[in-house]
Amino acid sequence: MTLSVRITLLVAFILSVFPSQSFAQDERVLDEIVAVVGSNIILQSEVDGYVLGVITQQQLSYSDDLWKSALDQLINEKILVIHAKRDTNLVVTDQEVDQGLDSRINAMQAQFGGQARLEELYGKSVLEIKAELREDYRDQILAENFRRQKLGSIKATPTDVQAWFDLFPTDSLPTLPDMVRVSHLVRMPIVTQAARNEALEIITAIRDSVIAGVIEMEDMAELFSDDPGSAEKGGLYEDMSLGEVVPEFAAVAARSPIGAYSRVFETQFGLHFLRVNARRGDKIDYNHILISFDERKVDPAPALAYLTTMRDSVLNKGASFYALAAQNSEEEVSKARGGRVADPQSGERNLYMEALGALWQKTLLTMEEGDVSEPSEVQLIDGRRAFHIVKLEARIPSHRVDIVSDYKLISEKALQYKQADEMEEWLSELKKSVYIDLRGKARTLAENN
Repeated sequence: MTLSVRITLLVAFILSVFPSQSFAQDERVLDEIVAVVGSNIILQSEVDGYVLGVITQQQLSYSDDLWKSALDQLINEKILVIHAKRDTNLVVTDQEVDQGLDSRINAMQAQFGGQARLEELYGKSVLEIKAELREDYRDQILAENFRRQKLGSIKATPTDVQAWFDLFPTDSLPTLPDMVRVSHLVRMPIVTQAARNEALEIITAIRDSVIAGVIEMEDMAELFSDDPGSAEKGGLYEDMSLGEVVPEFAAVAARSPIGAYSRVFETQFGLHFLRVNARRGDKIDYNHILISFDERKVDPAPALAYLTTMRDSVLNKGASFYALAAQNSEEEVSKARGGRVADPQSGERNLYMEALGALWQKTLLTMEEGDVSEPSEVQLIDGRRAFHIVKLEARIPSHRVDIVSDYKLISEKALQYKQADEMEEWLSELKKSVYIDLRGKARTLAENN
């Protein structure tokens, strides 16, 4: 049974959550075959599940065109798998399959309310689910590599970019808001002994109550844990890789006996204790409680003094801002890029001012290009309070999209357009050598068009 079929077996559950969303136009059997591609079948449930995902994610209404588009997408995926298997140069390793499947299962658990709920819906354990889906997921990775190989050969020349841009009348071009390109060097405030003692007193009292059996760990986590990702779930994380947590946490989790409550330990987020519920290789299920240090009782003075020294080195001693950030910043993501800040999703360096937090905006308000700011407070992406100095590399005022100043953005869009166009032609050619038979609802819709 394919991965997409297995996922769509959960459609009944989704429909119980969204009863007003109906994308079926009649009462026909959920698993009617609607297409045969090579030796593979596509069920109506697969298409319905795909459509429901689009409807719920993009807030669209059901239509026959949307259903047909979903079917075409699934057919294309089957076509790619068939041709990818014919390409002997494409190889998918077991490690790629394991990592990708783990991520997919984790996402499904998050969507459907945890491991227990997922196993209930499937009627199988997570290990059994993974074993059943493994080879189909390998096919999906193979097909994606095949697709990426084709996409990598498509380039957008300056002529292509200009031609795509010329398709749009000047008065229809969008106006971009103010943008900036920045780098920063971050230092964390020092946790005072008073803040550390207070957090230790709280978490020790919680741990003692749990160990004494006065109250369950899950209840304490809901009441007191400062971890927003798990507090509402009683501090629970399932199927978590040790590589996904900070080293200090991983070190304790790796050694802690199953079912035992760990000692109190410290990470960059505060003080924790945990209970490992299950361990499978480097994967663990656990509950934990986090008590963060009171930000009102940290000492910013050392961080501010350090940043002042760094700023002086740049402005008066000719030091490279980027070299200093790479060596001394305490924010790991930007540190790896020499302090350069980028959108965490797209990697884009030009950032919309309105999307930056109030602290960023306050710092940048009066800066000129090339300036290095005085030390100021910032809230990091993970929510921690820190201090930084900022280098403003460029300020891009609000303007109508222009091919000169926005060439990178336009070239990316033009490339996407060209890739979509050539992919459509390519898939049409690939289909010619694969048997395709539409049935049921798919055939009816095709005949009516």
